[in-house]
Amino acid sequence: MTNKNTFKQKLLCLMSAVLFVTLLILPVSAVQSKEAGREYIVGGELFGITLQTDGVLVVGLDKVETATGAFCPAYDAGIKLGDVVTEINGEKISSAEKVTEIASKNGSGELSLKVKRKQSEKNLTVRPAKGTDGKYYLGITVRDSAAGIGTVTYIDPSTGEFGGLGHGICDGSTGVLMPVSRGAVLDVKLSGIVRGQSGVPGEIKGIFGAGKKGALVLNNDTGVYGVFSEYPSQSQLKLKTATIDEVSTGEATIRCSVTGEVGEYTVKITRINKNISGGKNFSIEVTDAKLLAITGGIVQGMSGSPIIQNGKLIGAVTHVTVNDPKCGYGIAIENMLR
Repeated sequence: MTNKNTFKQKLLCLMSAVLFVTLLILPVSAVQSKEAGREYIVGGELFGITLQTDGVLVVGLDKVETATGAFCPAYDAGIKLGDVVTEINGEKISSAEKVTEIASKNGSGELSLKVKRKQSEKNLTVRPAKGTDGKYYLGITVRDSAAGIGTVTYIDPSTGEFGGLGHGICDGSTGVLMPVSRGAVLDVKLSGIVRGQSGVPGEIKGIFGAGKKGALVLNNDTGVYGVFSEYPSQSQLKLKTATIDEVSTGEATIRCSVTGEVGEYTVKITRINKNISGGKNFSIEVTDAKLLAITGGIVQGMSGSPIIQNGKLIGAVTHVTVNDPKCGYGIAIENMLR
């Protein structure tokens, strides 16, 4: 009897393990199955993004004023701008407050830091410095969160998965891609437009809604990705996607929200670059008189605006040319789907 029960328990554990692995694999498979030629809901709606970093991002190295002079313990230990501190003395780090708390409690003793630097991981030792105020400091400024406004590019009607922005969310001080631990998608109500001018990028201003509309799960060089729990109310249009080989110079349109509702505006594709996987696959110029009157061209917040040509979704707006806001760049939809 005992042997039979043991066998049943082992079988149930095995079945649970198989189910768990399957659940882990399915979302990845769903993402990998996305490809050009499928039909997607075309975006154009504004959305809000809030994210928490995986670890804390080092955005400043600061000298500590001590009784014997000013120096930066973190710099002396080998920490660099753009490093991500994930652990201190074996404890996982998820907030700036935690870094300050550990340094304060530790005093002058050595701290072991686990640090991510690009694709590598390093173990460093830092000894906090006692400031003239009697407190202990590592000499770093860190960031643990970010928030912003962008535009939805596409939504998979079968899963609710979406892509937007067309470029990653980077720290404004270091230019380093923010490492995402978790994030939320929120409604945004348009509150104003700052028109773009030569040398001064414009901006869409908005107010975040209170309700969470989805989860953000990935931030990389091609955009931000997640799952909507509730689709944007204006998501109606469905189109097939095109490969970059199908894109041609000439007229196209973009969808964006600069009046409070999604509108479609004319642009011209002036140049195509098929040989990159990042966010500058083609150059675009805004030609629509109404859009130029409202925004002056491409402004912050329009990143992710879907680009349509010949009845297909071909990509998304990514960057503006600072010296000429009428002009900017787009990423191929196949690179976002990939």
